[in-house]
Amino acid sequence: MRFLRANKAKKTILVISDIHLGAGTYVKGVKNILEDFHYDEEMVDFLSYYSKGDYEKREVELIINGDLFDLLAVPYVEFFDDEFWSEEAALEKLKMIVEAHPEVMNAFGEFLTKKNKKIIFIIGNHDGELVLKKLQEYLLEQFSESIRDKFIIKVEKTGEYSPHEGILLKHGHEYEIAHQFDTESSVATDEDGRRYFIPPWGSYYVTRVINKFKEERGHINAVRPIKKAMINGLIYDGLFTIRFLLANAFYFMMVRFIYFFKQGKNFKEVINHSLGELELFGDYEELTKDIFEKREDIHCLIVGHTHEPIHRTFVDGNTFINTGTWTDMYHLDWGKNRLAPQLTYAQLNFYDKEERPEISLRSWHGVNNLPFSEY
Repeated sequence: MRFLRANKAKKTILVISDIHLGAGTYVKGVKNILEDFHYDEEMVDFLSYYSKGDYEKREVELIINGDLFDLLAVPYVEFFDDEFWSEEAALEKLKMIVEAHPEVMNAFGEFLTKKNKKIIFIIGNHDGELVLKKLQEYLLEQFSESIRDKFIIKVEKTGEYSPHEGILLKHGHEYEIAHQFDTESSVATDEDGRRYFIPPWGSYYVTRVINKFKEERGHINAVRPIKKAMINGLIYDGLFTIRFLLANAFYFMMVRFIYFFKQGKNFKEVINHSLGELELFGDYEELTKDIFEKREDIHCLIVGHTHEPIHRTFVDGNTFINTGTWTDMYHLDWGKNRLAPQLTYAQLNFYDKEERPEISLRSWHGVNNLPFSEY
């Protein structure tokens, strides 16, 4: 039986993404509408389960594939607008998040104290400011010195990480022009030696448009697919949806369309580039096929970012997984709108160095029930 075989695995890799730890449900006594993570207990439960029992002595590598922290969704820090992306402001935001979720941070530390356990953290677009050194240092200080080297922050220029031969991980924002940033050139230093993160324009869009409208409709960033969300919005919530669409069009026109014209591009170039920048949450499965064709050494690609859990195995044996999210999502497509929170993650069990691992996409239910189900 398969679950008996799973108990004999020599190594397990777990992949989660898009946790989006925010500044807490309440900030200074006021409800924080920007907080998307409400599953602290479930996360603690998850980390405990995979460090005990059958996993106590097994090598377990937990990979957080981007957006562990949501630095774009901190409601208030005492800095001027042009200082919002400074290292000092970013550090204050990270401190608010860490202090708002002490149980989760303690659970990460407890997980790392166990034998043969480590955590790999890949930076995403919502926690891009972690490229700044002071934020990395503060994050590592949350763990005792004896285990600090078991929490590894990946800041590679390519945004890629390969935990095993044939397996490739990317957060996924790299596929979208609006959210792309270079981990090296995205840090600027002023004449006083202060460092700033230079965000992609998509980050400005989140903080200046999405966050504002989320104050009125908390679900605005959590409905998929986006086209159907807008159509339903026009039918059932017309005035708000029209305002939202107009704000999007105006913002893009002001910060991108005119910007391209100022660069001396002709009209056709402006249109083509603008359409490329508007391509959000594209067809990652098509992109996956391109990767498999170009890189024959890869048989498994795992991404996050779009918050939509997907598990596809192609006829040639190659596997594509999107690990989804640990935030609440609402899907308008038939067959995807589950009522319970999905809390999805990928699990890779290795039995022999020579064979491919068993790869599955699972949904965490907690140890009181069967702790996972096949998605």
